[in-house]
Amino acid sequence: MDDSKIIELFFERSERAIVELSEKYGRLCKSVSMNVLGDERDAEECVNDAYLKVWNAIPPNRPDSLKAFVCRLVRRVSVDRYKHDHAQKRKGNYAVSIEELENLLCAESSSVDEIMTEELSKLIDAFLDTLSKTNRMLFVRRYWYLDSYEILAELSGLREGAVRTRLNRIREKLKAYLKGNGVTL
Repeated sequence: MDDSKIIELFFERSERAIVELSEKYGRLCKSVSMNVLGDERDAEECVNDAYLKVWNAIPPNRPDSLKAFVCRLVRRVSVDRYKHDHAQKRKGNYAVSIEELENLLCAESSSVDEIMTEELSKLIDAFLDTLSKTNRMLFVRRYWYLDSYEILAELSGLREGAVRTRLNRIREKLKAYLKGNGVTL
């Protein structure tokens, strides 16, 4: 079913909207949550919690991209669950992926904190536009969908070591790009 039709079902408050949403994006949502949590039952619970959030958000919201909207909610719910469950521990795919970016964005300076999140997001979006299709896919899949290096290697046809090297170089380019645009790291 087309996304606009699913959104209309939400506006009609039809329970079929959740069924259609799940049929279309359920596997993707579970994958996003599994990449954060690594536990199937927790992932299913987070996806269901995110569906409830979608139900409560539409209406009044009418997202331009239902896929991005639901994935963002699933990711947010899953990250919150991860933080709650691992308050004293630092392990798993989520922690490793985030640590890679923290080393770049959370250096000694607090100037990143001074830039509004929206401005930083726009800079990162502009940076992503400078990357090749493969490099952009690797970056987004690693740091948004939290895919492992193994999965990224399968998706890209590259060796795992090549994926690691590319992502390291992309992070360095991002660092230089942000510095070039006035962000002190």
